[in-house]
Amino acid sequence: MNYEIELSSIAEAEADNAFLQISKFTSSDNAKRWYTGLLKAIESLSTMPNRCPLARENEYFSQEIRQLLYGRGRNSYRVIFTVLESTPAVRILHIRHASQQVTGTQPESGEED
Repeated sequence: MNYEIELSSIAEAEADNAFLQISKFTSSDNAKRWYTGLLKAIESLSTMPNRCPLARENEYFSQEIRQLLYGRGRNSYRVIFTVLESTPAVRILHIRHASQQVTGTQPESGEED
């Protein structure tokens, strides 16, 4: 079964921002290659999206939240998505750097209340 890919406006903005961040530290050709690869990785979710593991955020949401890892080293990103079997579609919710805090949690302040 093929799934339609739905990219949220937030995820699209996050992908564009990631491209801009990467282009600050590498050549424009490398940044373009990274971005093109990201789009291909997202497109690969049109077949067998459930092959990807549950994301760390899964426990905070009622729908299953999965992740696709893309990139290596400092340029490693998590494509966070949910699978809508009824449509069938894959909705891309976020594209976050692997070191970013888990979506749905509050940052730790280190202060005692």
